[in-house]
Amino acid sequence: MTDHPVPELSAEQRGLVIDAALRLQREFAGTFNAETIERYIADTEDQLRNNARFPTWLPILIERTTRDRLRAIARMENLLMHQKPAVLFLCVHNAGRSQMAAGWLRHLAGDRVEVYSGGSNPGDHVNPAAVEAMAEVGIDIADQHPQPWTEDVVRAVDVIVSMGCGDACPILPGKRYEDWELTDPAGQSVDVVRKVRDDIRTRVEALLASLELTEAADS
Repeated sequence: MTDHPVPELSAEQRGLVIDAALRLQREFAGTFNAETIERYIADTEDQLRNNARFPTWLPILIERTTRDRLRAIARMENLLMHQKPAVLFLCVHNAGRSQMAAGWLRHLAGDRVEVYSGGSNPGDHVNPAAVEAMAEVGIDIADQHPQPWTEDVVRAVDVIVSMGCGDACPILPGKRYEDWELTDPAGQSVDVVRKVRDDIRTRVEALLASLELTEAADS
């Protein structure tokens, strides 16, 4: 959380957000109109600017968070042709455990599961040790950035997996919750993070086995 308001986006950053809006309009054509997408981009920008810790990445975070929100809303409003199970991984900084878990689930489930991750107090960047440990097993999370969880995503998912965020994690009736006790990778050596990575894989495999999956989830 910042103590002072984040300055307005620069002209270059504003151009990147405009480009992001055009990408999202193409991606969600037939589901949401341009006005709706622009409204969510503006709302997401307001939320992220109020809590930004590293404003340089704001255009990327605005695009990714808006995309997640639109996916979640489309899911809640039954606008998707194929409804897949949806899982949200939460930790404090969205920089280590939740990023590795999301990486594992995307890798193991392919496009059969909607995967989200977020933090109660997002960090500046993904833990380099987590990036290295995941790269060793062929999973690239280097292009990910910590981002906050949003109410839209929380309401849309089927399963919420928390990892150390305690009372800051959202609780909604009717959701399936799991709380994974895992070593926090922050400040740990790659050797320690490898053990966390492997522990997460075992848990993700068990989670995946418990979900009702369909083979034809290719939309």
